[in-house]
Amino acid sequence: METSDTPPGAALAHLRHELRTPLNQIIGYSELLIDEAGDLGQDGLVPDLKKIHAAGNRLLVLVNGMADGPAAVSAAVAAAPPEEAPAPDEVDGGVAALDRGELLVVDDNEANRDILARRLERQGYSVTVAEDGARALDLLADRPFDLILLDILMPGLDGYQVLARLKASETLRHIPVIMISALDELASVVRCIEMGAEDYLPKPFNPVLLRARIGACLEKKRLRDREVLLYDELQENYKKLKELERLRDDLTHMVVHDLRTPLTSIISGLQTAEYLGDLNADQREFFDMAVRGGHTLLGMINDLLDISKMEDGSLKLEYEPLDAGGLIAEAVRQVEPIAVKKNLRLACAPAEEPLTLTADAEKLRRTLVNLIGNATKFTPSGGSVTVSAAPDGDRIVFSVRDTGEGIPEEAFARIFEKFGQVEGRKANRKNSTGLGLTFCKMAVEAHGGHIWVESELGKGSDFRFTVPAARGA
Repeated sequence: METSDTPPGAALAHLRHELRTPLNQIIGYSELLIDEAGDLGQDGLVPDLKKIHAAGNRLLVLVNGMADGPAAVSAAVAAAPPEEAPAPDEVDGGVAALDRGELLVVDDNEANRDILARRLERQGYSVTVAEDGARALDLLADRPFDLILLDILMPGLDGYQVLARLKASETLRHIPVIMISALDELASVVRCIEMGAEDYLPKPFNPVLLRARIGACLEKKRLRDREVLLYDELQENYKKLKELERLRDDLTHMVVHDLRTPLTSIISGLQTAEYLGDLNADQREFFDMAVRGGHTLLGMINDLLDISKMEDGSLKLEYEPLDAGGLIAEAVRQVEPIAVKKNLRLACAPAEEPLTLTADAEKLRRTLVNLIGNATKFTPSGGSVTVSAAPDGDRIVFSVRDTGEGIPEEAFARIFEKFGQVEGRKANRKNSTGLGLTFCKMAVEAHGGHIWVESELGKGSDFRFTVPAARGA
């Protein structure tokens, strides 16, 4: 009820709102009656019903223009073309069974709910109504809906509050919401869109616009539902893949571990046989070849087992004080016979001062042996391999530089990865070197260091890695 203190503008806005509600109902029910008259074959009623519909629209134009003054209202009414209700076949084309959805209509006005629900049902949707926000939230807690049509002005929980609760809910936030608004509520509609509403529908409901906007919102929801379904399937497949990978790795680890014992026996037997009698030159050559091959295979098995342990975090480093020069000398001695046989110059570049570090001697020695072995493998006869160490702040930089064929830049990162090695072998690339470089990378990183390569085709390669000089540095 308005008082003498109510501003004229507010009073006029309230009057427009009060007049609009019954006019919207007249327009809406006349549209429904036109449709039903056509369905029942009572075509004689349609002309009169269209007149009622047109009169309601003209009155609505008049009410909406009240704020602009009598002259503007008269001009608007005169300029407005005679309106006719859309023909039934233009309004209710219906929707395919695949496109139907569960819709929730929330409006405190019973007639408005009825008009909208009946219109949507004629278009093929399943419709549930709620008379206020609290009832809507109760319904949403019990069953899923594909779309919510939500009035803004309601007693109790208004449209803003209901929308805010929907968007704050993990399970409800993805249901599209179309706001129901009157002309004076467009500013409120903007606020609702900013809060997450999908769209809005002005009163009275234009049947064509109603169908189009609901159809667009449902299509977006279907696409999102499909994305969620595909994502869930992807997650499930990923879990299955990880489980298969774990089983594969466990089997590989078991097989490789079991291979080490007989291989060690073979190597030991060969080395013992050396003392059973003198060997001629050919026998010595084949004997040494077999022993070297056995050690190479044993090294590959150890690399594979240690890589597996480092990947699952079960490998523990054995830290001890080390001399960088002595570590390099030991690694060089292991590879020296191969370098001599290939007529390579294998050199240790002395550091300017003694370099000490705390690290796992066996892991770093194998890292250097792998790097030096790769360098000798890919360096042609007459070339050279130089191994050095130098301080770099609280770290030590080890370097294995060769005069070999070099590595293409696009392979720099791949050669350190397990699957990169597989791809390199499949492509028959010369720079594929098994799991040795993968072991190097993981061993260095386990120490808290970093490994990389600098190379240019035809100009050799320089493999470098850093490790902290002190444990935990």
